[in-house]
Amino acid sequence: MSIMALEQLAQYIYEFCGIDYLKNLPSLESKIAYRLKELGLSVWEYSGYVKIEEKERDILIELITVNETYFFREENLLNELKNNIFPLYKEHYKEKTLRIWCAACSSGEEPYTLAMLIKETMLFEKGSVEIIASDINKKVLDKAEKGMYNSKSLSFRKMPYGMLDKYFDLIGDDYKVKDEIREIVKFKNLNMFDNNIEHKIGMADIILCRNVLIYFDTEFIKKAALSFYNILNENGYLFLGHAETVTSVNPGFDTIYTPSIFYYKKGENE
Repeated sequence: MSIMALEQLAQYIYEFCGIDYLKNLPSLESKIAYRLKELGLSVWEYSGYVKIEEKERDILIELITVNETYFFREENLLNELKNNIFPLYKEHYKEKTLRIWCAACSSGEEPYTLAMLIKETMLFEKGSVEIIASDINKKVLDKAEKGMYNSKSLSFRKMPYGMLDKYFDLIGDDYKVKDEIREIVKFKNLNMFDNNIEHKIGMADIILCRNVLIYFDTEFIKKAALSFYNILNENGYLFLGHAETVTSVNPGFDTIYTPSIFYYKKGENE
């Protein structure tokens, strides 16, 4: 494949969604090779085609995004939410909706996990919590909205005892998330670097964006951190992956350390 054509396509991907393949062209080449063969196009031709065909852009996003996830991922973080963060909102949110944004939610395991945790706490009345789950990949988002997962899926590899029977219905070879959990989660097809992301999400109390920023450079991390800060309500909380940080690009976040994890609280932006 033409290096210059790959660079052009990588630049388009970077400008559109922030994912940087400019330093890893061989990976981009391997991800699109079969699609190019299907269409009978060269990289040069495809670079132009994807810019004018919105459906093809969606297919490209499916090819280049990583969507590995599972229910009840990162136990220490979930315990912190359940035991220390959610209880903070119990009294204050009796007359107000607790809003949680789960960014880059993939096929839905994380936001559904959060909804199950909410139920397990027994702190909130029905309808008092809303989880906004967003992703740029329409295909995985469609799966998430259906709430159907194959019974042999690795999505269940960390499922705590009893939770499967409690919050899922077995339908043939699939487990379907119960309506009482699904009604808490609202899915949205969004690019987290959309210039209108703050308006589209609205204000939130807690944001989770885990193991996503590692795919972006400093410029896009700074942009994401600013969006997180602006979207969070006063004293709101931000949870990232264990290898991700925003302290160097946004001094408005205070870091909270626990024996097992660290996360961020919205402070005064300087």
